[in-house]
Amino acid sequence: MEARVAADTAAEIEAIKVVKARYCRYLDTKDAAGWRGLFADDLVVELDMAPATGGADPMTAPPIVGADGFVSSVLETLADATTVHHVHTPEIELTSELTATGIWAMEDRLVYPGGRSLLGAGHYHETYEKVDGDWKIKTQHLTRLWVELTGDWSGAKLSD
Repeated sequence: MEARVAADTAAEIEAIKVVKARYCRYLDTKDAAGWRGLFADDLVVELDMAPATGGADPMTAPPIVGADGFVSSVLETLADATTVHHVHTPEIELTSELTATGIWAMEDRLVYPGGRSLLGAGHYHETYEKVDGDWKIKTQHLTRLWVELTGDWSGAKLSD
């Protein structure tokens, strides 16, 4: 019985890893429908664009509520950019049969026409819920440890 529970747990964690892998691929390939399908309808996203090294929470934008608005806003912001998102070293914990938490180390690179670019690293802190048999990202809090900007970012909207 314990082996089956461990196998079931491993399968659920692997399914969440696939969701996050698709998050990166769909975002970088601008697959709006695929990317939208990864989120719970009532998604809440917090983006901390200022680097922090523990302690203070440098939230620089109000939370974004709702998957439709989040997806359209991010894809509009990144429409002209070539992006590369990588996630690593997941720490995933099932909190019930239908919920889980996860922390992912992340690195992203955004390159815009005209020489503007962002290279950053940090963590995605997420919660997940299982909806109709599929894992969805329920909440996401992006924290940054490091950001390198090149080019003119005055007036630019930073989000991903």
